[in-house]
Amino acid sequence: QVQLVESGGGLVQAGGSLRLSCAASGRTFMWHTMGWFRQAPGKEREFVSTISGGGSVTRYADSVKGRFTISKDNAKNTVYLQMNGLVPEDTAVYYCAATETPLIGIRAMAARYYEYWGRGTQVTVST
Repeated sequence: QVQLVESGGGLVQAGGSLRLSCAASGRTFMWHTMGWFRQAPGKEREFVSTISGGGSVTRYADSVKGRFTISKDNAKNTVYLQMNGLVPEDTAVYYCAATETPLIGIRAMAARYYEYWGRGTQVTVST
């Protein structure tokens, strides 16, 4: 079993930055594919970014590419999402997700393949 707890959300002005953290506990963290997803009011949950168990492979949604960076510290059992150049369209609840099954390609971008989810952290970007 894996427990995920997100933190770092908040209110920021457009152009600002935030760093989200996802602390994981439970089974071997290093071998989990980790992902960040977000859900804005009235919209479906969408993929943001993913990182492989070893941290060497990352993928990003086109909407955040070049602005967001995902990283992982296996020693601290924590995955991060550094968000720069935030825009109002980034406003959403951000969720951390994990799976014990290594995901490759487009499967890593699909929420249905992730087994464990955090409760989310709110990110609000004002104009």
